[in-house]
Amino acid sequence: MPVPAPSSLAATVPAVPPGTPSAAVPQPRRGADAARIAGLPRIDEPREVAPADARELSKAFFRRLRELTEGTPEYQYVRNTLIEMNASLVQYAVRRFRSRGDGGDMEDIVQVGTIGLIKAIDRFDPARENEFSTLAMPYITGEIKRHFRDTSWAVRVPRRLQELRIDIAKAKEELTTTLDRSPTVADLAAHLCLSEEEVVEGLVAANGHTSGSLDAPHAEHGDGPAEGHTLADVMGEEEPAMELVEDIQSLAPLLERLTDRERRMLQMRFGEELTQAQIGAALGISQMQVSRLLTRLLGHLRASMLADPGPDGVRAAAPATAAARS
Repeated sequence: MPVPAPSSLAATVPAVPPGTPSAAVPQPRRGADAARIAGLPRIDEPREVAPADARELSKAFFRRLRELTEGTPEYQYVRNTLIEMNASLVQYAVRRFRSRGDGGDMEDIVQVGTIGLIKAIDRFDPARENEFSTLAMPYITGEIKRHFRDTSWAVRVPRRLQELRIDIAKAKEELTTTLDRSPTVADLAAHLCLSEEEVVEGLVAANGHTSGSLDAPHAEHGDGPAEGHTLADVMGEEEPAMELVEDIQSLAPLLERLTDRERRMLQMRFGEELTQAQIGAALGISQMQVSRLLTRLLGHLRASMLADPGPDGVRAAAPATAAARS
């Protein structure tokens, strides 16, 4: 009896170390043995079976599947054969979604659709005498739609807003035909029995479905020339706070080198916003001394920040005057 072709969905055999004698390797009962014990015809290439023949064979296989014990080689053979015989249903369902993915995505869609097919096989009851495809197609398309819902959005939004986007798109198409113009937010709200705020929320959420690269040429997003300009060049602008962040990062190590008295003086002047007279009263010195010390201290920090950083990236501190340290 010829050896059956291995099924891509058949149970895998545990890896065996090289050099192990074949007689010592336990072989599962598959193919011809499983088909014979299950009392069904052996099918070497289930995917090559014509759709009409697959429908008739599936009926017999489904009846036998419900009689077998789950987990046995016979059950696995019947179930895997059903999956491969009905794989054409997945291919048929995937055609509706070819425009929503490239070549690499189509392989993922087929895999997702196969999951729906397997779920339909596990839940199909032949006693109801319904066609298997009647149950399988909703399962397959449902899995594919769920896949797009969970993975195709550039920005993750709640499922409620994803479904609202679809409703708004359908309402726009219907109202455009009825009103002979583009519907307003009020028109959409009345048609969908929603508030205008909910419609606006759905329209804003719809912007998260797709995204454009900031490195894309500007001409892809507008009518202007694309002479070396990207979308980031025309949309971006200088952030004023960036220079402040850089100044703070440069100033922090310089402040650590000051004495406690110097840091206290800066805190009272620029943190607590005290006057020079109030600072002098707190430190026990005159207002004139406070003014002179602050001027020298700020000059020292300014010169240190403008100095070139050393090999280790640390800016060399300008020498502080003795008066500032007194």
